[in-house]
Amino acid sequence: MEIVLLTSALVFYLLSTVGFLLALVSPQQLFGRLAPGLLLVACAAHGGAITARSLSVGYIAVTNPYEAVSFFTWMTSGLFLLVQWRSSLTVLGAVVSPIGFVLTLGVFVLYTQARALPPALQSGWLPVHVTLAFLGNAVFCVAFFASLIYVFQEKRLKGKKIGGVLRRLPSLETLDKLNYRSLSWGFPLLTLGIVSGAVWARHAWGHFWIWEPRPVLSLVSWVLYAFLLHYRSVGWRGRRAATLTIVCFAVLVVSFLGVRFLPGRHGGEFG
Repeated sequence: MEIVLLTSALVFYLLSTVGFLLALVSPQQLFGRLAPGLLLVACAAHGGAITARSLSVGYIAVTNPYEAVSFFTWMTSGLFLLVQWRSSLTVLGAVVSPIGFVLTLGVFVLYTQARALPPALQSGWLPVHVTLAFLGNAVFCVAFFASLIYVFQEKRLKGKKIGGVLRRLPSLETLDKLNYRSLSWGFPLLTLGIVSGAVWARHAWGHFWIWEPRPVLSLVSWVLYAFLLHYRSVGWRGRRAATLTIVCFAVLVVSFLGVRFLPGRHGGEFG
């Protein structure tokens, strides 16, 4: 059932990608109405696949690279749908949907059979910590995409290239506000994710802090986002804020994905 649902999600991520791209280039409003619905189906099927695996193993399935990438993709897609519901941003869907498709395709490459949960992870802190951490990462991902679009659109505007697809893109002000709102939500989630991880580490290993790649890079990400959010609150806007948001997310990606393949308690099947 898990593979069937994941395959269905892959197909609908592809269909929603086509829908969002057509909504950008076509004057027909049908595609703009259809694409979010296709992404919703993809998200529902993906969530079903994660639920099926979690029920089969008896814990929230996020303990290896396959599960982590799958869970992150699902959360990012779901968060975009929430943003789309509040304010229609077709161009963001045209970025999120293909990323969802590519990552879900990668999930099949990373696929591994479920294994017994390591003793250190057999804790009620597992769903608390991973939900906060992954949700924070997903919110920062939205900020990252908004920043990429901002930089692209600003460059086009400065070059006086304002025809075609550019006319359907949201204003720079809209993208900048989305960036700031996402940072404002993502930073508390990141903070709570780190704190819950520290408390869990104290219960599991006897220490609040462990000098390993993942905790260290998480702390570096937290400092960078704290710096960015502080200066955003006192007036930073535009390209400078968008560029730093992109840099911060790059560090977060290294923390989230890269260190899973390095030694340590967060590497591979961490625990």
